[in-house]
Amino acid sequence: MTLDAIDRIRAFNRSYTARMGLLERDYLSSDMTVTQVRVLYELCEDGPVSLRDLATRLDLDEGYLSRLVDRFVRRGWVRKQTPRDDARRRVIVPLDAGRAAFEPLKERSRAEVARRLGGAEAGEVAAAIAAVDRSLAGIDPADVSLRDLAIGDAGWLVQRHGELYARDEGFDATFEALVAEILATYIRTRDAQVERAWIAEHEGSRLGSIFCVRSGEPGVAKLRLFLLEPRARGLGLGQRLLDECVAFARNNGNHALRLWTHESHRAACALYARNGFALVRSEPKTSFGVPVVEQEWELDLS
Repeated sequence: MTLDAIDRIRAFNRSYTARMGLLERDYLSSDMTVTQVRVLYELCEDGPVSLRDLATRLDLDEGYLSRLVDRFVRRGWVRKQTPRDDARRRVIVPLDAGRAAFEPLKERSRAEVARRLGGAEAGEVAAAIAAVDRSLAGIDPADVSLRDLAIGDAGWLVQRHGELYARDEGFDATFEALVAEILATYIRTRDAQVERAWIAEHEGSRLGSIFCVRSGEPGVAKLRLFLLEPRARGLGLGQRLLDECVAFARNNGNHALRLWTHESHRAACALYARNGFALVRSEPKTSFGVPVVEQEWELDLS
């Protein structure tokens, strides 16, 4: 992560905490800080919970949390309970009085968020926050689904190919134009019996793609538009997409699957080699505004 990215995150934190009133001592006019309200939220929404587990979940000092919970005990909002099977543990149990105290705070919090956002588009803000959550949580490969091409995917594919190849390879806009042409041809002339696209998706976020299309040569299919977002690399998703493409090409009676790439795409080329593709052509030239070594790889499907 670059220093510029870190500084932008820090600047957002300062802006967000100020805009949402998170630094106010009397948060939501509750006579509590935002941390105390958060602890009450966790207890009322997800309790009972052990003191240690709650401290870990909220990244709070256990001693500080114990004193805060004692305050809630004195107010009659929670009680501490010792499990019979472990006398060393303290479980915090929310009481009806605590839930009754929390409910108006929850409604007040919703109203306060709406007020402080002002004229901002709530849907856009929520979508941006969801994207941040996904980035911080990481990706479980088991939760990634593969689906067919849908409305909006073509625009995303053109944009991300253009952005990633410009950043990583220095390609100019003619590469983006090539991707647009490939997609336009596929959408207009696709033969669903022998051509297919796969879009990898995780919780509504696109992570990658691969296409199997006609080559114009009988019995030979072509692999195109193989892309993985940087955050989705190293999860085995590339292998999964490649497996789908190879199986589709083979099941349609092709004797070969061919692809075009560049020598600089070393991770992709290593993946092809591991899966039995053979390098059949390598040619230095200038394409998309930079010197490249074009390569053609082929897999025998017979």
